[in-house]
Amino acid sequence: MAVPKRKTTPSRRNMRRAHDSLAVSAYVECSNCGELTRPHHVCGSCGHYGGREVVAQTVED
Repeated sequence: MAVPKRKTTPSRRNMRRAHDSLAVSAYVECSNCGELTRPHHVCGSCGHYGGREVVAQTVED
């Protein structure tokens, strides 16, 4: 059975885990309403994408 010959130091362990962190999500401002949205996604508040309306929004009373 494979067993480590020496104890892994905290420094070496942490260097191995350096790339395991989560990336920060990117957000851009909608060109129509100014709401923050994900890049290359339809705006959830106004339904615009690429400078035109692609999803009709319903009016809520």
